[in-house]
Amino acid sequence: MKKIVLGFSGGLDTTYCVKYLTEEKGYEVHSVIVNTGGFSEDELKKTEQHAYDLGVKTHTTVNAERSYYESIIKYLVFGNILKNNTYPLSVSAERLSQAIHIAEHVKKLNAEAVAHGSTGAGNDQVRFDMVFHIMIPGVEIITPIRDMKLSREAEIAYLESKGVKMDFKKAVYSINKGLWGTSVGGKETLSSKGWLPEEAWPTQVTATGSREVKLHFDKGELKGVDDKEFDHPVEAIQYLQSFAGPYGVGRDIHIGDTIIGIKGRVGFEAAAPMVILKAHHALEKHVLTKWQLNWKDQLAQFYGNWLHEGQILDPVMRDMEAFLTSSQQNVTGDVFVQLFPHRFQVIGIESPFDLMNSRFGKYGEMNTGFTGDDVRGFSKIFGNQTSIHQLVTKDAAAE
Repeated sequence: MKKIVLGFSGGLDTTYCVKYLTEEKGYEVHSVIVNTGGFSEDELKKTEQHAYDLGVKTHTTVNAERSYYESIIKYLVFGNILKNNTYPLSVSAERLSQAIHIAEHVKKLNAEAVAHGSTGAGNDQVRFDMVFHIMIPGVEIITPIRDMKLSREAEIAYLESKGVKMDFKKAVYSINKGLWGTSVGGKETLSSKGWLPEEAWPTQVTATGSREVKLHFDKGELKGVDDKEFDHPVEAIQYLQSFAGPYGVGRDIHIGDTIIGIKGRVGFEAAAPMVILKAHHALEKHVLTKWQLNWKDQLAQFYGNWLHEGQILDPVMRDMEAFLTSSQQNVTGDVFVQLFPHRFQVIGIESPFDLMNSRFGKYGEMNTGFTGDDVRGFSKIFGNQTSIHQLVTKDAAAE
């Protein structure tokens, strides 16, 4: 029997793939689930049992939270990256981490084929396929749901005929949870107008009043929250999410361009990511120079767009990651954030590298590093070429 590795979530589509690949195509199916922060231990155990009940040869759980952070999330923070100034790339980033780990599992098992449950309507099919083509060239990619254009009803009918027992009721809202945010899709996101109702959000707003939070960054990475220090930023992100989420911050609906050329809307909640990104950006504005900030913004926008389109393995990404890492050498200090129901605000920062230093003057108040005569001369030289342009243009027009 030919070996095939299946990226498995335990949902309807990948459940169908197991039965179809084993019973209709005669494959020896090896399922793998890559946890990028969206599954509890209990959920992972239930998914494993479900896979074996369906008839897989082996099932593997890859705990990828830390590798996901080190290879992707870290650079999203360094770049303050929000797709279209809105979306923290929650799902697009984790799909790439999952695809890479699935491809590694294919190589480990020396499998002849790889499968995933993507439909033909979204971005994920491109992300998975492209990573597989690059990392495991020559390995056949099989996508039953996409290839046969299966409806949900057809999948359910087939599984019921095979005696598969699971909850086939479709949730009103499609939820995808991960370390860097949770996406929410429903009827309100299928058109250009509509906001998700309160019950659609996975995390309900239960926090009241306000809470001040201190975030400690060390060379751009979140290492502490309030008086707690963490061994790894993943733990800091999870801790911040645990109490920022109930405030209902970081909720929004993103409208953007898909890889396949159509527009798409998706709701998301990302309390910890949004607080971290805004706090990190505030710290950077204090400790980096004007041109560091300028070039970071330009590179980060390209990095985020290229990542969204699945190009994580392009070597240019390593080049930009090197720049982003270098830019973080002085991004160390504390950022103070105030949480309120449905909103938050950055209060300020404290850092030994703060360039807003009173030794050199106070903006709009006084200066200590230069004199009025220095500014008078500087202003004349700084505008010299524009003055020449104006005079030459005026003279030419008069002739």
